[in-house]
Amino acid sequence: MTPTFSATNHPHRRRNALTGEWILVSPHRNKRPWQGQIEKIALEQRPAFDPTCYLCPSVERVGGVVNPNYKETFSFTNDFAALLSDTPHYKNNDALFQSESVRGTSRVLCFSPRHDLTLAEMQTSEIRKVVDMWANQVTELSQTYTWVQLFETKGAICGTSNPHPHGQVWASDFLPIYVDKEDQQQKTYFAKQNSVLLLDYLESELKHGERIVLENEHWVVLVPYWAYWPFETLVLPRRHVQHIPDLSPDERNALSDILRRLLTRYDNLFETEFPYRSGWHGAPSSGDTKHWQLHAHYYPPLLRSSTVQKFLASYEWLAEAQRDLTAEQAAERLRSLSEVHYKDRQGRRGEEEKGR
Repeated sequence: MTPTFSATNHPHRRRNALTGEWILVSPHRNKRPWQGQIEKIALEQRPAFDPTCYLCPSVERVGGVVNPNYKETFSFTNDFAALLSDTPHYKNNDALFQSESVRGTSRVLCFSPRHDLTLAEMQTSEIRKVVDMWANQVTELSQTYTWVQLFETKGAICGTSNPHPHGQVWASDFLPIYVDKEDQQQKTYFAKQNSVLLLDYLESELKHGERIVLENEHWVVLVPYWAYWPFETLVLPRRHVQHIPDLSPDERNALSDILRRLLTRYDNLFETEFPYRSGWHGAPSSGDTKHWQLHAHYYPPLLRSSTVQKFLASYEWLAEAQRDLTAEQAAERLRSLSEVHYKDRQGRRGEEEKGR
């Protein structure tokens, strides 16, 4: 008798509707992804202010620039910017050695003056100030540049060199390759269906429910059907929105709430300051963008514990992306977690937190 296919037990491929790429899913290799030893790392106790941290208030940065004594958020042009606004024009159309110059800017976005916090540990009202900062940056930079990329790299395992709560914004006069893929897929879908891809996708996900992690009046967090990273999530507004600045005050408040809840669950998963790479994709600054829907990607590398991460295997470098844990299993795991931060449960925040 021919067995019936099961997405939980049999290898299969899933197509990423946003990029058009495929991923190999091999759930039979990892039916119980959380069994075995759960390793923990010691809780790091950082001071609220570190005079050696170049992101803290009133500290001197490279080149002699002194940060203001900021009380909420703070942004500045990166002292080692990856993009420059005055790059000379250059273009080489050689078939084998094609290249062109680019212009842009790179800024550092400090989320809080507190050196010892992360977004997961900040109050919702404090996160709202971060959301407003994101919106202000997009409003300003989109006047000059084609693409404005907001992102955060959290944790040494992901490559950040400073634990101070911060992100970055890179603006460029070109559309980056992954964004271009999302643009093309959303445009193609809109041309065929006369509807917005991510709104249709969200409606379908809400009907199924099995990959939904969190939701409130204005936002939904889910593990995408095509997820590559073990606990990858997608943050989506319920209505058609193209840019962060277009969010209403209520939507900004709701976003602050759902981000705090999501990031707390992340931290609680392995009781660590959960590392991730995250970023916002809004519509490009020019052209016909009615097919675009604002969304955020969260890409955490941790797989089994606070010290075990997913690495790209040889097959993935040479052939195709692959994962063992299904999106449905990951969503179920995240849904099961408490929204009370593990540091609060363990009573380790200290007396100073009571006055915040």
